[in-house]
Amino acid sequence: MLKLSIVIPAYNEEGSIAETVQTLYEVLQKYKIDHEIVVINDNSKDNTIQVLQGLQQQVHSLVYYTNDGPNGFGYAVRYGLEKFSGDCVAVMMADLSDDPVDLVRFYHRMLEDNVDCVFGSRFIKGGKLIDYPFHKFVINRMANTIIRMVIGTRYNDATNAFKLYKKETIAGIQPLMAPHFNLTIELSLKTIVRGYTYTVVPNSWRNRKAGVSKLKIREMGSRYFFILMYCFIEKFFSRGDYKKNILHTDSKVK
Repeated sequence: MLKLSIVIPAYNEEGSIAETVQTLYEVLQKYKIDHEIVVINDNSKDNTIQVLQGLQQQVHSLVYYTNDGPNGFGYAVRYGLEKFSGDCVAVMMADLSDDPVDLVRFYHRMLEDNVDCVFGSRFIKGGKLIDYPFHKFVINRMANTIIRMVIGTRYNDATNAFKLYKKETIAGIQPLMAPHFNLTIELSLKTIVRGYTYTVVPNSWRNRKAGVSKLKIREMGSRYFFILMYCFIEKFFSRGDYKKNILHTDSKVK
């Protein structure tokens, strides 16, 4: 069995983080999965840190750190990926938009298929969207179509942060450089480009019930494009220097 770590970046999430952590803990306890919940307080200006302090009395698998800076979604996740202690690690959102039951399915598929990663997709049979803003849906589908064409992959939800990686995979896709939400595609595309094995399973997504989304679409376009080009250049011009099989391991993709 693998110890599961969950990295959750949190910026001004006092209205959501308690329910997210408690629900996640209850589900993982129910399925008897050895785990730790790693929350990265991204220098919040509200009472997120006080909420986390109180949660530690109830959720014994919770650890939290404060990222004093530089700040941003990517920086916070990267901070957490340096701190986790498990054999595999998932990235989840602080607003309970990701379903903990889906995480259990990811974990069991990783064990069953013996793959390096499990990717979620909200846009395959069995995937589900609840209260997804229409304009974000349109932009998401356009962005993922471009990503698929540029990288040459059938995976259709690279912008989805909710994925599970083995510890060795995270080590193998370093260095990570994206500071913002473009880290979501850097993690998944480097995994694909470097030849790690993965399984895609459907997952659900629901809109947050409290707080405000931190994703600013207008600000992120060029940043996503930069990471996409970075991964494109690595795939076609690095001569395989970073691929998993160069490290003398199996590079078969499922």
